[in-house]
Amino acid sequence: MDSRFCRVVETLPGLVWTSLPDGQVDFLNQRWRDYTGLSAGETTGWDWQTTVHPDDLPHLRERWDACLASGVPGEAQARLRRFDGAYRWFLLRASPSADAAGDIAGWCGVAVDIEDRVRAETLLAGERRVLEMAASGQPMAAMLDALCRLVEATIGGCRCGVVLLDARGARLEHGAAPGLPEHFVTTIIGRPVTADADPCAMAARLDQQVIVADLASETRWPADGWRQTGLELGLRACWATPIASIHRKVLGVLAIHHHAPRTPAASDQALMEQFTRIAGIAIERAQNDAALKRSEAFLAETRRLSSTGGFSKRVATGEITWSEEIYRIFELDPAVPVTLDLILTRVHPEDLPSFQDMLERQRRGSDYEHDYRLLMPDRSVKYLHVVAHANRGEDGELEYIAAVQDVTQRRLAEDALAKARSELTRVARVSSLGALTASIAHEVNQPLSGIITNAGTCLRMLAADPPNVDGARETARRTIRDGNRASDVITRLRALFGKKDATIEPVDLNEATSEVIALSLSELQRNRVILRQELADDLPRVIGDRVQLQQVVLNLLRNAMDSMSGVADRPRLLVVRTEPDQDDHVRLTVRDAGVGFDPQDAERLFDAFYTTKSGGMGIGLSVSRSIIERHHGRLWAVANDGPGAAFAFSIPERPGGISHALAGGVTDAPDLGAIWTSAVTDARNVIGTT
Repeated sequence: MDSRFCRVVETLPGLVWTSLPDGQVDFLNQRWRDYTGLSAGETTGWDWQTTVHPDDLPHLRERWDACLASGVPGEAQARLRRFDGAYRWFLLRASPSADAAGDIAGWCGVAVDIEDRVRAETLLAGERRVLEMAASGQPMAAMLDALCRLVEATIGGCRCGVVLLDARGARLEHGAAPGLPEHFVTTIIGRPVTADADPCAMAARLDQQVIVADLASETRWPADGWRQTGLELGLRACWATPIASIHRKVLGVLAIHHHAPRTPAASDQALMEQFTRIAGIAIERAQNDAALKRSEAFLAETRRLSSTGGFSKRVATGEITWSEEIYRIFELDPAVPVTLDLILTRVHPEDLPSFQDMLERQRRGSDYEHDYRLLMPDRSVKYLHVVAHANRGEDGELEYIAAVQDVTQRRLAEDALAKARSELTRVARVSSLGALTASIAHEVNQPLSGIITNAGTCLRMLAADPPNVDGARETARRTIRDGNRASDVITRLRALFGKKDATIEPVDLNEATSEVIALSLSELQRNRVILRQELADDLPRVIGDRVQLQQVVLNLLRNAMDSMSGVADRPRLLVVRTEPDQDDHVRLTVRDAGVGFDPQDAERLFDAFYTTKSGGMGIGLSVSRSIIERHHGRLWAVANDGPGAAFAFSIPERPGGISHALAGGVTDAPDLGAIWTSAVTDARNVIGTT
């Protein structure tokens, strides 16, 4: 080979070689020898194959044998070992050279370093694959596994792993580590995110890259644990880089391990920045998808439990789209197209006019709420509540987005509750009437007995000779007095237990309370109760229903008497007090000296059917609180410092408006007052006739 040719060959930017016709190498240029670190004698013949990566050699030999057999040029890609043991990708091209007779006299070739191009292509393909996996909703573990393999293929001679942070950001969790032994990974997973745990935990804690160039000489972490395990596996370097979201929240750490001490070069840093960016996208997308699925599952379950569905309607075309839940509510097959005519077959006939009015409001483009009923094929009735919002799309077409809730159970429960409250009120009042019957009979019998006695006396005085006219006249006056007394008792009885609607009017609470006390006076005396009235002078009137408020006072008086029925070691003192209260309210308090109650049960006393009395029904205080709350007031109980308890209510003088529901507080009761009035009338007729 002449000197001029040698100079040309040595200056070519590649690894140049020549071979004999059978493929045995007979020349390698200096660049080849410098790259491999081998002499010309060590790579001639077929010894050059020792520089080829074992994984690439079969394919390269196949291509080379094909060229030798066909005698045509060819090329192949393979990794060649550098003098320091690292492999780089090369493009190897070979062409035959012919002699004067046209026969192949030998081969010449060149190997060009394409490491950067192959790395870029590999990186681009791997990046595209990971991003496609993220876009298609692949599991996070699969995406991170693919990313780790991409890192290992791009940065030669390394092992890659990804650790994640738990929901609280307090501990490390496993992400992926396809090239690392499991027992090494377990030394890292579960560690607290602190700077003194390991490089991954430090990188996550400080949100900055942590480089361990040589594990053997590292002193920042204990020699045992992950570092000792890594050294036993032949790992000598670790580069830990935080993975962050687009909002700079640390999601995890990318860890690259090497089998030799190594510090990242500028190209390595650029690659790690790119890898962590891809990892951040994959992790954040997977976490968002998982959160969205949980939210959708929660929403679907919430809709199912609350019997709420959604629909959209384009007003111009009448196109209606239903959710699965609405099909369930209407009990229709989801395969059936939704039309207005189909909906009308389910609407209750009595609600069709209001439903048509709702459709008219839709055409006007206003938001609306509507309640209507469905009449199902089995003649059962469902109650629906609709809330709709109107908006216009980009095309200007009016569209409604609405929610439909099946409120049947709620409506039935409300109706049942209203009936129960009404019945409880009636039972409470009638039971109170039963308990007061003896007292009322005593009150009425006294004047009636007086009437009969006076009438007999009057007859005797008139039958005397001469008649005692003055005495008879005085006796007649006493008869009239006793008749009026009986009439007053009956009047009070009719007001309290008669059948009438609630009357909202100014009420003198002192006067109303005095009437209740008058009805209860005989029973108070029989139970040896000492009554002390402390009714405030100039007490402002309240606005409400007189009879309902008297019912509350009566219930509090009876409870106080019952609580003192077994008291024998102290006076049975009952205090009824009225007074102005703060915020323009009026307060009435009934304090007894009875057995009292446990302070922990202060609120339970007002629960329906909760009672501390052996024969009680537990409805009186519940009904009483309901009445007071309808008067915009409150009813409560407190234990006395000494024996007994105090029950009090406070209602406003001039409430902002009394609820129409007050009318529900008075329910049908036997018109017993009419019976007593008739008896008194008969007595008066007897006297008048006499």
